[in-house]
Amino acid sequence: MSGNDAPTPTVRRVYRGRVVELEILDERWEVVRHAEAVAVLAVDDRGRVLGVRQRRPAVDASTWELPAGLIDPGESAEAAAARELAEEAQLAAELELLAVGYVSPGFTDERVHLFEATGLRSVPGRPDDGEDLEIEWLDLDAAWQAAATGELVTSMVTLLGLRHARAARDARAAPGTRSR
Repeated sequence: MSGNDAPTPTVRRVYRGRVVELEILDERWEVVRHAEAVAVLAVDDRGRVLGVRQRRPAVDASTWELPAGLIDPGESAEAAAARELAEEAQLAAELELLAVGYVSPGFTDERVHLFEATGLRSVPGRPDDGEDLEIEWLDLDAAWQAAATGELVTSMVTLLGLRHARAARDARAAPGTRSR
């Protein structure tokens, strides 16, 4: 039997909430079911990266993260990224998919689609009801240093975005390379 031919597990739903479901598979594995999400990396012409500061009760801290949110049913990842950027930062942009990955596959099926935003421009928009957030542009290198040491509380998706932005910037600045 190959890994793809595994028997269907028995599933016992323990909890169903607004955002997550908790299941027990084969009376052994605890699995959190979660909608897919998006995050958007935006760096301006001054080398600052866009972040959203907000209170996150799960980690009992105020975090600074890339604009992000859930993909609504029937919505594409790119449309969700555009919507979140407009709602949270009142910006529109061309979006390019950088990566798709699981947040923590040891216990959840949540996948995040990370997009890079270029050609930033202002658009009307407002956060979802109940969202209390503050837009904050930080210097890319300062954000990386603070986040990498844990001084700036953030997500691994944000760290990945910051690392990508630094690598892209450094590649453009390297001798013998062309700017795009």
